[in-house]
Amino acid sequence: MSERTLKVGLVQQSVADNDKATNWNKSAARIAELAKHGAELILLQELHSTLYFCQNEDTDAFDLAEPIPGPATDFFGKIAEQHNIVLVTSLFEKRGSGLYHNTAVVFDRSREIAGKYRKMHIPDDPGFYEKFYFTPGDMGFEPIQTSVGKLGVLVCWDQWYPEAARLMAMAGAEILFYPTAIGWDMTDSEDERKRQHDAWHTIQRAHAVANSVPVIVANRTGFETSPTEGDPGIQFWGQSFIAGPQGEILAQASSDKEETLLVDLDMTRTEQVKRIWPYFRDRRIDAYDDLVKRWRD
Repeated sequence: MSERTLKVGLVQQSVADNDKATNWNKSAARIAELAKHGAELILLQELHSTLYFCQNEDTDAFDLAEPIPGPATDFFGKIAEQHNIVLVTSLFEKRGSGLYHNTAVVFDRSREIAGKYRKMHIPDDPGFYEKFYFTPGDMGFEPIQTSVGKLGVLVCWDQWYPEAARLMAMAGAEILFYPTAIGWDMTDSEDERKRQHDAWHTIQRAHAVANSVPVIVANRTGFETSPTEGDPGIQFWGQSFIAGPQGEILAQASSDKEETLLVDLDMTRTEQVKRIWPYFRDRRIDAYDDLVKRWRD
């Protein structure tokens, strides 16, 4: 088996306001830093152009959305071409009048869009009112073909669903990506914060294990004030990470700093793991019909 390695990076950053140009340029500087050190593939965090506007329901926030293609894709396409990299971005997409999505866009060493993925699972929780803003995706769980392989791009809340990771892997995804914006409610106890973070960490490592593929997670960091009076806001917990095909942590960022991570992924080992742990061979697909039901009564 011929050896194959891939140098992958991610950007973890904070967002101070809705000045897109400032936020894009901050991301661009981090991308340039990673590319200088040989990164071939780079992931940005969820909705990196602006503040996380889903802390409340505000129709004015729809002004932050833009079409695809549009200004953001023009900017990041140029960056991908300039540095000769595969780049995974995350945007608030205006698909049409009154129709919006949370969308990941992939560029493959050029300004042209290689593919996109619209977030399928949409949360609606205190401080995360995404159902108000985003229509669930309608593109399914299809990997995006690039010069470095098939990329299984999912978004944030998708990371809690083993079905999404499995379907991407079944379609040939060689790596799973999760651009993310998750953090703590400031009223949570320290014990509850630890439980939440540990669950988040564990479920995504489990996707790596169950599908024998690396997992790359880029989360935002920093505190963002809520627009709602009396609401405590969100402390995004950072701790972006890259895991190998057995869930092993290859690199992890801190909880409160803007950072980049850079790892050499041994893709040959990924194939070897699949041969030793043949989960796909032993799946009992003849017995899984009930998985497409909402509940088993």
